[in-house]
Amino acid sequence: MDRPQPISDDLRLDLDNIEKLNRRFGSYDLIRHFLNRWILPAESVSLLDLCTGSGDIPRFIADWSRAQNSTVRIHAVDFQPSTLSIAEARSVHYPEISYEAADVLHFSPAQPFDIIICSLALHHFAFPDAVDLLRRIRGFARRGVVVADLARSDFGIVGIYLLTSLLVKHPMNRFDARLSMRRAFSFRELAAAAVAAGWSGFGHRRFPVSRQAIWLESKARA
Repeated sequence: MDRPQPISDDLRLDLDNIEKLNRRFGSYDLIRHFLNRWILPAESVSLLDLCTGSGDIPRFIADWSRAQNSTVRIHAVDFQPSTLSIAEARSVHYPEISYEAADVLHFSPAQPFDIIICSLALHHFAFPDAVDLLRRIRGFARRGVVVADLARSDFGIVGIYLLTSLLVKHPMNRFDARLSMRRAFSFRELAAAAVAAGWSGFGHRRFPVSRQAIWLESKARA
């Protein structure tokens, strides 16, 4: 998934399967936790989604906001043009979502957003780059920033091998899922990355299934 590649049926299928895994294994529930925490019904906010992939998280947020009678203007960024093309095609009925091709390690928004989300992407970066990303994005948000990812553990590694052996048949998904869990930061390592990035007073907890999140929020919303 990290390699540049053309649009293909294999890529579409891989993104379909990632969306199903996000829905079934806790990624959407984790994001919903922070949406409920930071966005009031009928409120209007801006949100930046980094490393958006196929845009399934922005579409989930848009559906959630419509149900809450809120207005969430979402800007989604990813560095893979092929993946972004698929994301845009799947989001034609979501005018509240815009997309941009950019490397998040060098991306800077023209103005701050209310909320910044980066989900299931930090494990793609080496520790120094992850620290650099955390250091940069803490200044992008007026209200809150949440970085969610897998939590590496022996239990998680065994679990992902069982899951991919029994339920995941697509070779790209199987390879990426196993590699992602091995690359993921442990609970202690993610906290260390946040500290190294200058985060203070941040929240950090585990979520189902083998997930964790760190976040910063304004005192008015804490």
